[in-house]
Amino acid sequence: MDIASTASFFALMKTTSFYFALGRPLSPIYSLAMRLREGWYRRGILRSYRLDVPVLSVGNLTLGGTGKTPMVQHLARLLQNHDFRPAVVSRGYGGKATGKVNLVSDGSNLLLDARSAGDEPRLLAETLPGVPVLTGIVRRLPAQRAIDMGADVLVLDDGFQHLQIVRDINLVLFNTDRLAGNSRVFPGGDLREPVVALHRATGFVMTGVQEANRDRAQRFGDLLRAKFPDIPVAQAGYRADCLVGISPARMIEPLAAEPLPPEKKYFGFCGIAHPESFRRTVIDLGVELTGFFPLDDHQHYSKSLVDRLLAEARRSGADGLLTTEKDLVKLAALTDGLPLPLHGVRMEVATETPFFEDILQAVRTWRKPA
Repeated sequence: MDIASTASFFALMKTTSFYFALGRPLSPIYSLAMRLREGWYRRGILRSYRLDVPVLSVGNLTLGGTGKTPMVQHLARLLQNHDFRPAVVSRGYGGKATGKVNLVSDGSNLLLDARSAGDEPRLLAETLPGVPVLTGIVRRLPAQRAIDMGADVLVLDDGFQHLQIVRDINLVLFNTDRLAGNSRVFPGGDLREPVVALHRATGFVMTGVQEANRDRAQRFGDLLRAKFPDIPVAQAGYRADCLVGISPARMIEPLAAEPLPPEKKYFGFCGIAHPESFRRTVIDLGVELTGFFPLDDHQHYSKSLVDRLLAEARRSGADGLLTTEKDLVKLAALTDGLPLPLHGVRMEVATETPFFEDILQAVRTWRKPA
C-alpha cells in the first residue's frame, strides 16, 4: 500500500472510531428500539408473512461487509445444482430504481444496470444465470413476484433484520477479522442490533477464514456455541476462481482459468466495506501490487475518478488495474478506450460441506406450516 492510500485507510478508521464515540450515549436508545421492534413482530403487533416456498436468509449482526454476496452466490448455485429453482430477493441498496418490484434479471435477461439495481443485485444477476434477481424496499412484494415467476425457494440477501418475511433458514455471517467490532450497538458501535437478537439465527458462519486467523475463528465459534448451544457454527473461506474482465457487450466475462498472471504488476483499488481484505487477498495470491487505493463502500464511479486511478497506476509503473468483481460491474460503462487493462478477481466460497448439506436437506423436506 502506498503512503497516500495507507494514510487514507487509517484516517477512515480513526474517523469511524470518532463517530462511534460521539454516538455511544445514543446506543442504549437504539438498542431498546430494535428490541421493541423484534418483540412487536414476535407478538404479532407487526405482521410477518409466511410465503409458499422455503426462505433462506443471509445476513449479519454487524455493519459493513461480512461476505454476504459471495454466500448468496454460493447458496443459489448449490440450490440450482440440486434441481431447485431459486430466486434472489434484495433491498437493492444504493440502486436508483424506485418500483415496488424491480426486476434486475428474469433469469435469462439482464434488465437493470448497476446504477438502477444497486451494485450487489447487478453482480448477482450477471453471475447467476438462470436465477431471477429482484429488489424492492418492501421485500415481500418482490418475493411474491419471484414465486409467481416459478421460484421454488428464495434467497433473501441481507435479510437478518428484515422481520416482515418469515425465514426458514436464517444464517448470520461474521467477518473473522472483525467479529463483532467493538461489541456496541449503533450509533456507538458496529452492531445493528443487540447480541440477544442472535437467538433468531438457525446457523452462524465465520467468513474469510484462512490459516492466519483460523484460531481466532475457532475461539469466536466456541463463544457462540457456549451462548447459543442449539445453533450450529461453520467456517467459510474464499478462494480466487478466475480473472474477469468486461466484454464488448459490457458484461462481466471470465478471462483465464488461472486466477491471476504472476508476471503482471497491478495497481489495485476497490470500494467495498473492508478494502484491506481485498488487498491482502491479492497479495496472498502472489500478485505484485505497485499501489493500492481504497475507496468508499458502494463507491460511485465517474470518468474523473477512473482518470485519477489510471494516473496513479501509470505513475506506479503498473501493467494494469485490478479490482473486485463487484466494482467491475459498476465500471462497465466507463471502460472504452482505457490505455491499461482493467481486470477483476472472481472469488468463490470454500465451505464446510456437512453444514450446507443440512441446509439442502431442510429445503428438500420443507412443508408450509398449516
